[in-house]
Amino acid sequence: MMEGEIEKFIKVWISTILGFCYCYYIAARIPKGFFRLLSLIPILYLLITFPFKISSPNLVGYTSFFLVWLATFKLLLFSFNQGPLALSPPNILHFISIASLPITPKQNPPTQQNTTTNKPKWLLPLKALLFAIIAGIHHKNQHLHPYFMLLLYCCHLYLGLELVFAIVATPVRIIFGVEIESQFDEPYLSTSLQEFWGHRWNLMVSRILRPSVYDPVRRISTCFMDPSYAMLVAMFATFFVSGLMHELIYFYVIRVPPTWEVTCFFVLHGVCTVAEVATKKMVLRRRWRLHRRMSGLLVVAFLIVTANWLFFPQLLRNDMDKKCSEEYAIMINFFKSRLPSHVVKSSH
Repeated sequence: MMEGEIEKFIKVWISTILGFCYCYYIAARIPKGFFRLLSLIPILYLLITFPFKISSPNLVGYTSFFLVWLATFKLLLFSFNQGPLALSPPNILHFISIASLPITPKQNPPTQQNTTTNKPKWLLPLKALLFAIIAGIHHKNQHLHPYFMLLLYCCHLYLGLELVFAIVATPVRIIFGVEIESQFDEPYLSTSLQEFWGHRWNLMVSRILRPSVYDPVRRISTCFMDPSYAMLVAMFATFFVSGLMHELIYFYVIRVPPTWEVTCFFVLHGVCTVAEVATKKMVLRRRWRLHRRMSGLLVVAFLIVTANWLFFPQLLRNDMDKKCSEEYAIMINFFKSRLPSHVVKSSH
């Protein structure tokens, strides 16, 4: 069964690469605007339907995120010469990498003077070890306290995403010799919702939603209201679109009608972030500020509680946590069975 899923996965990505070749060699030659967008509609349609060809929760989850969310938004921006694909990638491989993967090349690569700000090299292996430990104890969840399991789900989600993003970015960094923007900046250190969503968590999404949703909504809203209110409206619209895209990814993974809980999660966080920004402006005028440790604890607590309430329930009701954990074990055994026997023996 796993072999069949991997075969479908490979076919989907080969078809995707062929579609991006069309975008690079044909659509890019069409003047920006409506006609280039029109030429990209067949590719956008294919990207939206491809995840239905895969059943594996892990494979379809990442495929739908990479293709249906990131790639389609990048191509929509590309239609109007905006976004990462509008920076004239030097060759087709570069174009395909940026279009299909959660990466953004740095516009100003770090110099020798600021390389000391890089994260320690041992941090990512440590996170990989923690991820393996958490994945290994999922089958014992009947013996663990529900609150502890909730914490594990949050850690599992964060570590899994960061590791996958690091894995897909490494070949691009090596092959093309370019610096890649970080996708996570230790989100557990956030001291506000605005900092968490805008500066630390899944920054690829923030970089895509800003030019595609935030900036247009803010520009249009400024025609009807004060710029400060237009900014708040644009922030809320960005959270709402993010909620809808998460709802769509849930549908690809679970294949059941949406319950709109995850959309409500992002709507709630949009409302709270807008309120937080408006409140901070008033509070800072009075020079009163909550201590960073206290605000950090409040942010993490709010994220965990609301995730338990709205983000995770649909996944847990459909046993996605168990299915994903079982699939990790199947994948490991599948790839082990393809290794030469002497390699498997030496690993033991």
